[in-house]
Amino acid sequence: MKAERGEEFLDEFRSAGALLEGHFLLSSGRHSAAYLQCARVMMDPARGARLCAALADRVRAAGIAADLCVSPAMGGVIVGYETARQLGLPSIFVERVEGEFTLRRGFEIAPGARVLVVEDVVTTGLSSRECMAAVDAAGGRPVGLACLVDRSGGGAEFDVPFVPLIRLDVPSYAPDAIPPELAALPAVKPGSRMLRS
Repeated sequence: MKAERGEEFLDEFRSAGALLEGHFLLSSGRHSAAYLQCARVMMDPARGARLCAALADRVRAAGIAADLCVSPAMGGVIVGYETARQLGLPSIFVERVEGEFTLRRGFEIAPGARVLVVEDVVTTGLSSRECMAAVDAAGGRPVGLACLVDRSGGGAEFDVPFVPLIRLDVPSYAPDAIPPELAALPAVKPGSRMLRS
């Protein structure tokens, strides 16, 4: 695993025991030998504030002006909230209902509101695009995507500016292309149980 950007922030994950090694089944359906447990790194409010303040600084430097932050549940909720706090913006989230992201809990987006989508980790970008589609459907206008970790290897593309705090080169594999050494290990879905490397 190599950080192309944000090595100093990757140390926060190491310090939190949130950089895991093994065989992981990602929410994208792909498999990986490494996983960053953002929920664990955000357990320490001071650490979470440092990371999200740095992410907010990158959003400002990219010139993204937003009225609201929207995150996909569950992984993006805490990161989205703290990044919104650092930017002085309100924060809401979308949840899956029958497989599709939607607003619930009385959340609304004002027509034409500029929305910054905030994620924890981007691997394929699918959940980010689905979140942006939900924002569009609710009448908002996605103006940017920010995340703590981009592990897409440059493969995730969006129609809005993409601002990651950390860019990692971490290979992930389709279910039919898992290397033998990885396939020999039992696959763990992150969050289902904590492993230590």
